[in-house]
Amino acid sequence: MGQTAAVSAFLWITVVSLAAWCWLLLGQGFFWRTDVRLPRRRDPDVWPSVCVVVPARDEAAVLPAGLPSLLAQDYPGRAEVFLVDDGSTDGTGDLARELSRRHGGLPLTVGSPGEPPAGWTGKLWAVRYGIGLARARDPEYLLLTDADIAHAPDSLRELVAAARTGGFDVVSQMARLRVASLWERLVVPAFVYFFAQLYPFRRIGRPGSRTAAAAGGCVLLRADMAEKARIPEAIRHAVIDDVALARAVKGAGGRVWLGLADRVDSVRPYPRLRDLWRMVARSAYAQLRHSPPLLLGTVAGLALVYLVPPAAVAVGAAGGAAQVALVGAAAWAVMTGTYLPMLRYYRQPLWLAPLLPLTAFLYLLMTVDSAVQHYRGRGAAWKGRTYARPDAVADEG
Repeated sequence: MGQTAAVSAFLWITVVSLAAWCWLLLGQGFFWRTDVRLPRRRDPDVWPSVCVVVPARDEAAVLPAGLPSLLAQDYPGRAEVFLVDDGSTDGTGDLARELSRRHGGLPLTVGSPGEPPAGWTGKLWAVRYGIGLARARDPEYLLLTDADIAHAPDSLRELVAAARTGGFDVVSQMARLRVASLWERLVVPAFVYFFAQLYPFRRIGRPGSRTAAAAGGCVLLRADMAEKARIPEAIRHAVIDDVALARAVKGAGGRVWLGLADRVDSVRPYPRLRDLWRMVARSAYAQLRHSPPLLLGTVAGLALVYLVPPAAVAVGAAGGAAQVALVGAAAWAVMTGTYLPMLRYYRQPLWLAPLLPLTAFLYLLMTVDSAVQHYRGRGAAWKGRTYARPDAVADEG
C-alpha cells in the first residue's frame, strides 16, 4: 500500500514536470529558438560617430585576438577605441599600445582609472572612466565590449545600422562562446540556453515588454540614453552589469534589443570544469539577490524541471511503473527537443541534448556553491576583486 502511494505521488510530481515543460515550450517567449539575430537594417544616410570602450584587467592572454578586430573595423563614420587598463599586472596596457602600432586601424587611447572607490565594482569603474574619455569626442553611440571579444570587420556598422533602423537605444549581441574542450561542449551551450530561458530574447525587443537584458560583451548604447539612464552611475555596484544596464535603459523609457551573434565571438578559454564553475558561481547568488528563499525555490525548480524526468524514467522502469516512465520520458523528450536548436547554433553533436539534466545538475551545484562562498565572505568576484556584502550588488529585481 505504501509503495503504491509513493508511486502515485511520484507520478503526480512527474506530471507537474511535464506540464512545466509544455508551458516552457509554448509560453516562455519561444526561448529555445535561435533565430533572433540582428533585425532588418539599412545603412543610414550619415553614419554617426562611435566610441568603443573596452575595460581590461589582466587580459594580455586574449587581447591579441580581440583588440585587433576592433581596430580593423570597417566603419564609414568616425570611430575611436578607448581601452581602460584597470590595474593590470600582466602588461595589458603596453600590449594594447603595441598591437595598435603593429596593426594600425582605428585610433586607440589607453587610460587607467586607478582603484575603484567604495560602492563601485571594478569593471563598472573602468567603464565609467572610459565613457568619460569618450565624451570628450561627443559620440552618438558607445560600444561597450570586452577584451576577449573578436568582432567581424563589419560588426560595428551592422550594430549601428540595426540601432538606427529599429530605433533602439541598446543593441546587444550575445557573443558565441568558445566550445573546444569537453567541458565547454557540455556546459557552454547550456549557459546560453538557461540565460535565454530566464530572459527570452523575443520579449526583450518587444515594445512595452518589461523583460530586459543585454550581453555585456557586446552592447551598443546611445550616448544620450547613457546620460539619461545615468549609466554607469546608476548601476555602479552591479555584478551582473549587463542585465542591470538593460533594466536601467528600459526604466528610462529606452528600447532594448538582444539576440544571438553570427560573427561576434568570445575567445576566452574555459578548458576545465573548474574554470566554468568559477564563471557561473561568481555571480549566480547575486542573480538571486542573495535571498535564501529564492535559492531554495531555484534549487527546487531545477530539480522539478530538469531532474525529475530522467529520474521518473529510471524509477518507472526499475519498479514496473509504466505510467511514471512514460510521463517522465515525454517530459525528457520535450526538454531534449528544446535544447537541439542551441546545440545546432554551437555546431555541437545532437547526442548531447539528452544530457541536459546532467548539465542542469552541475548548474544547481554551482548555484549552491555561489551561496556558500557568499556566506563564507568570498562573494562575487571580477578579475581578482571580491564583492562579498549583499549591498555590494545592485538590486536585480
